Amino acid sequence: MPPKKKQEEKKVLLGRPGNNLKSGIVGLANVGKSTLFQAITKCSLGNPANFPYATIDPEEAKVIVPDERFDWLCEQYKPKSRVPANMTVYDIAGLTKGASTGAGLGNAFLSHIRAVDAIFQVRVNGPFEQLGVGFLSINPILQVVRVFEDSEITHVEGDVDPIRDLEIIGEELRIKDIEFVEKAHENLVKQTRRGGQSLEMKKLLEEQATIEKILEHLKAGKDVRKNNWQPKEVEVINPLFLLTAKPVVFLVNLSEKDYIRQKNKNLPKIAQWVKDNADGDPIIPISVAFESRLTLFPDDAAAEEECKAVGAKSALPKVIMTMRKALGLGSFFTTGADEVRQWTIRIPGTKAPAAAGVIHGDFEKTFIQAIIYNYETLKEEGDEATVKAKGKVMTKGKDYEMSDGDIMLVKAGAAKG
Repeated sequence: MPPKKKQEEKKVLLGRPGNNLKSGIVGLANVGKSTLFQAITKCSLGNPANFPYATIDPEEAKVIVPDERFDWLCEQYKPKSRVPANMTVYDIAGLTKGASTGAGLGNAFLSHIRAVDAIFQVRVNGPFEQLGVGFLSINPILQVVRVFEDSEITHVEGDVDPIRDLEIIGEELRIKDIEFVEKAHENLVKQTRRGGQSLEMKKLLEEQATIEKILEHLKAGKDVRKNNWQPKEVEVINPLFLLTAKPVVFLVNLSEKDYIRQKNKNLPKIAQWVKDNADGDPIIPISVAFESRLTLFPDDAAAEEECKAVGAKSALPKVIMTMRKALGLGSFFTTGADEVRQWTIRIPGTKAPAAAGVIHGDFEKTFIQAIIYNYETLKEEGDEATVKAKGKVMTKGKDYEMSDGDIMLVKAGAAKG
């Protein structure tokens, strides 16, 4: 008999499970976060102002996810109803040095970050695009950092130094995480002091060992997301809702001039800092001033003409799609003459019944099978009839794991009353 293959342990993702994850824009006080929020959400929420703490309570808005696949499907089916995917974005109060101990609006800032699922860090380099920070908290966050000189916009630290600002934000988040983890450790020690050989005690001791490992990692100046945690360790980490466990996307906010020419003296410094301290995290150049100006045009066509005229395009679609990817989110579609709809799920790892449950809760409970083909197959063949004629439609059961871009028809039984 050949030896049995060792079954791979299923990877557990950092962060809370779910499809309705939230994103947050955060940063130092008075860095232009609200202007970025308005540009991303295309709404008048937020409170842009040239003084610290203009934003106190977080604003919330929905952002449509730009996706060429959805647009193509709508052109193909010409449905009566078109429902794209969306994300929830928060504009969060600004951070200052000492936020972890309550300075400024630190406590509110950090508690609001805990409520989202990922982080975006943004550097700004123009009169309207100040250095700031954004984070998506498993749900994502945007971090903004200022890299431009402007005597009319006061920097809360006195002068412009993007690397210092990045380190301030990182340190404040780690300090707060250490506080969270130390409290969790203290509670576990109270329980493990009893001793004993029970299975419950063994589990508590394993959790304590993991907590101590996390604490050592943080005190070494490292973020929680930057480590190869084992699945059992991730199960201990996730309920802690740690700030440094959230995925981060760095947004380098340039002046409009620098954004169009894609050059700025601070870009290499920031790229090196990210490589040294957060290797693998995405960096996206953006100009908040340019994005804000595009929102003033009467329609998308006029804004597109302006982009062509200046030789640049909006970075917001890339920002939004990168946010989704950072959260491990993908899409599947339902199509027809009545409606084309894009649904959001975790990719990989979502089985067909769970995807059906996103459409309607009863579908997951009464799931029988799913009729599946992928968007790429449909586009390659040209239409649904050809896909069916060539036998490229699959019938899948409960064990099928969804792929990004799947088109699904659910077959389910009658719901129990």
